[in-house]
Amino acid sequence: MVKEDKNTWKSNYFIKITALFDEYPKAFIVNADNVGSNQMQKIRMALRGRGVVLMGKNTMMRKAIRGHLDSNPQLEKILPYIKQNVGFVFTKEDLIDIRTILLENKVQAPARAGVVAPLDVKVPPQITGLGPEKTSFFQALSIPTKITKATIEILNEVHLIKAGDKVGSSESTLLNMLNISPFQYGLVIENVYDSGTVYSPAVLDITDEDIIARFMQGVRNIASVSLAIGYPTTASVPHSLVNGFKKLLAIAVMTDYDFEEAEQTKEYLKDPSKFAVAAAPTAAAAAPAAAAAAEAPKEESEESDDDMGFGLFD
Repeated sequence: MVKEDKNTWKSNYFIKITALFDEYPKAFIVNADNVGSNQMQKIRMALRGRGVVLMGKNTMMRKAIRGHLDSNPQLEKILPYIKQNVGFVFTKEDLIDIRTILLENKVQAPARAGVVAPLDVKVPPQITGLGPEKTSFFQALSIPTKITKATIEILNEVHLIKAGDKVGSSESTLLNMLNISPFQYGLVIENVYDSGTVYSPAVLDITDEDIIARFMQGVRNIASVSLAIGYPTTASVPHSLVNGFKKLLAIAVMTDYDFEEAEQTKEYLKDPSKFAVAAAPTAAAAAPAAAAAAEAPKEESEESDDDMGFGLFD
């Protein structure tokens, strides 16, 4: 097989990246730090038929995109995000599903010296299985230990590495001796490109319920402000009508003025006992069926009940 020369390879790369942006409306901008070629191949296999992974040098990606701005000017929004070790995952499918595939394809990795820790690393109390000759090594890291059955035992949990700090050679050696691989590496989604818009991947976590809740909070705020300043809006009018009705009802109760909607309230104020009697059968009907079934059958009383002419168990 004849190997392509450098110019031909670059030309083909430019054609490929522009064709992908034309074909796929959505793409993840991903960071590929600490992702090996074998793991990358597994990610490509997991995305087969659903997405395309494209990596490359930042300068080449920027040049290809700038050269394609005449045909697709929206791609200019991507340029500020092409920095460090990034690439693209193109797709036409649901972004949440593709993100799930990327998150699932991670591998455990040891803490190598000089690597920036993506998370906190804590060493739990344990019997290490290491001989007493290693005691000085633990003392250098200020890790409390004791000798148990001729092996070193770590007494307390130790916060060995903080997220964002570089892993030192001593910390790396200790974790390797304890067979602890604390990190997971895979393609990290940094930004999302969707039909000309670039946004944070955190947006994908927003559900329909979150949107509705935010919208309703805004409606409540508008209604509150409108009622406070006396300016009617669509959000405040229902509240204004209810408040107006309450005032009319109060006037009807305090005076001889009457209207149909106020009759029930006036009747209640005149004789609340009528409503208490009417509510009794409703409360009985709402009792759980299981409780009624568990109740032993009783003989029906022949005497009439004073409660609206119904028997106690009718």
